[in-house]
Amino acid sequence: MKRKVTSDVWWKNAVIYCLDVETFLDGDGDGCGDLAGLAERLDYLAGLGIDCMWLMPFMPSRQRDDGYDIIDFYGVDPRLGTHGDLVEVVRTAGDRGMRVIADLVVNHTSDHHPWFREARRGPESPYHEFYVWSDEKPEEKPGDVVFPDQENSNWAFDDEAERWYLHRFYSHQPDLNVSNPEVRDEIAQVAGYWLEQGISGFRVDAVPFLIEPVGLPKGAVADPHELLRDLRRFMGRRNGAAALVGEVNLPPKQQREFFGDEDGDELQLVLSFTVNQAIYLALAREEAAPLARALEALPAIPEDCQWANFVRNHDELTLDKLTEDERQEVFAAFGPDEELQLYGRGLRRRLPTMLDGDQRRIRMVYSLAFSLPGTPVLFYGEEIGMAENLAIDGRYTVRGPMQWSGEPHGGFTTADETVRPMVEDGPFGFREVNVARQRRDPDALLNWMERLIRRRRECPELGWGDWSLLPAGDSAVFAHRADWDRSTVVAVHNLGGRDTSAQLELGEDGILTDLFAEEEHHLEGGAVSLALNPYDARWFRLRRPGQRLPP
Repeated sequence: MKRKVTSDVWWKNAVIYCLDVETFLDGDGDGCGDLAGLAERLDYLAGLGIDCMWLMPFMPSRQRDDGYDIIDFYGVDPRLGTHGDLVEVVRTAGDRGMRVIADLVVNHTSDHHPWFREARRGPESPYHEFYVWSDEKPEEKPGDVVFPDQENSNWAFDDEAERWYLHRFYSHQPDLNVSNPEVRDEIAQVAGYWLEQGISGFRVDAVPFLIEPVGLPKGAVADPHELLRDLRRFMGRRNGAAALVGEVNLPPKQQREFFGDEDGDELQLVLSFTVNQAIYLALAREEAAPLARALEALPAIPEDCQWANFVRNHDELTLDKLTEDERQEVFAAFGPDEELQLYGRGLRRRLPTMLDGDQRRIRMVYSLAFSLPGTPVLFYGEEIGMAENLAIDGRYTVRGPMQWSGEPHGGFTTADETVRPMVEDGPFGFREVNVARQRRDPDALLNWMERLIRRRRECPELGWGDWSLLPAGDSAVFAHRADWDRSTVVAVHNLGGRDTSAQLELGEDGILTDLFAEEEHHLEGGAVSLALNPYDARWFRLRRPGQRLPP
């Protein structure tokens, strides 16, 4: 039965691609990406091997936080298109074998949302208790503010209500009061609405902030996780194949709580921030130990649940789970200049510039991330090695327009101006780094990434299997195996810039067949020695005596 359940629990072995509609492709020539443009590129994504698209917020907003300040949970931003355009994208994606998930941003609203505008009338308003209020400004601890360069408090005074309201992010984003049953009902209704439009699930924004609001009377939220369980049950009734992906940037033991009970009745996937940060510390040191420790710290999770691994995401590269000394090591290696750093805890860079464009290291990092136990997540542009644009403020540096060709504005738009500036010049400019150029070069990153995605989808051992670390005899070598349904994949990565070898003990006879090259290595007494080049990345499938392997 093992192989028969893989399609039901699709998120266990998927490849997820995150994109922002407004920066992906402009279909109507106004300088802003839109759903019509995205529809034009669905075949590109399907050809790349993507199983699931994650759309960043596409709902109406004031665009003070890149769409995360929502003013209508049931609408489509008119800059991006219509409801019909969205449904067409979802339908066409499904025809190409891709699911679509959407950002669910319900820990706060815009201060221009009709709920908040009504709530400001005071306690007599039926929407007043949709938000968290206080007559006096509550005391706060140092470090409570999420964006210290933008805000100096989590509370703002509203002149109309004459009360203080909670905002864990920006003051124009008041937090919803999830202890209010009516708010919970609204959240479920929002989810249900988009499921009816064909959406296959949600990436839930800032989950810890959502379920554990501050500023409420003691006992107002008796069980914070009840919200997630209720939402999961509701979605299960509407669409049993829908998935919840959670942004939970907490230590591993606390992350485990967000999967729910032993059967996993809350989030199906949790983004693995600690593993992500450990990757960069391992790269900075050229040592495998930080990554090995991070993986060993992960708790066991329910069978149908999964970790989601990523190299970069749409925010700054946060390093908040590293110690101060470790964080400074990563800063020194990949972003020593202050303009590259953000909030003292992260880097506003994409991977290619952090690695000075070294293709060996870039490919090794993605090979490593895709081989780790879990579901890989790509951020748009990673497949071609796009860079950040420091001309864009703050953490939005990594959210520049997609570089499609060497035409004006990178083929993103025919307008005179773009929604955000392109990387114009240098080795990462759109004339040098773009989809059209790389599609015609068999050795380009894009074509290599397509092969990597195809191999990842063909290796359910990595998504479903039991994994274990393999001692390799060199501190720079990270080696592990994944075993599932009498099949084994072995991955070996050299994090160092020197030749070395990996001495592996697999404990059984057989042949290691290279999944990316025409090589085979015979195990002698269950052991094998593998020569590795600097920043080498190798995947093998173990062929046991008498066993047939896929091509």
